[in-house]
Amino acid sequence: MTRVVLSIGSNVGNRLAHLQSVVDGIGSAVRGVSPVYETDAWGGVEQGPFLNAVLIADEPSLGCHDWLRRGQELEQAAQRTREQHWGPRTLDVDLIACHDGIAEVTSGDEVLTLPHPYAHQRAFVLAPWLAVDPAATLTVNGTPRPVAQLLADLDVAERDGVRRVDQVLVS
Repeated sequence: MTRVVLSIGSNVGNRLAHLQSVVDGIGSAVRGVSPVYETDAWGGVEQGPFLNAVLIADEPSLGCHDWLRRGQELEQAAQRTREQHWGPRTLDVDLIACHDGIAEVTSGDEVLTLPHPYAHQRAFVLAPWLAVDPAATLTVNGTPRPVAQLLADLDVAERDGVRRVDQVLVS
């Protein structure tokens, strides 16, 4: 069994529809969908706010690289362009963690870094993930850590910048 944590975000066009396209595109492999959050852009590029969510999915026939390709296909279907690092985008699908059975997969090849190297620093990943999986852990510097603790360790301004909204993704 391959279980993944996907962080999805959009700040261009119909943001909710772009997020919903990921849920629809993954279909029956979706095991959990977080609430939707609005967050200020991260990374220093001036742009509009994002809608963000986290999905938990599993599909025995897909490996971690397959999930990465699937995320990129969904981004392409949403006409994502990569013009500016951390710039505005119709859809961003990040593979945060991948588990093969109960073991968290690590990867440092030129195509895929697992776990995601910045996930533990991003409240817009951790807050939705915690909402959908309160017992979640993420390996940071070789040590599994509770996502709840990682979120608590962030600056309060970072945590406060993640605001739950009334919009809902339907699985």
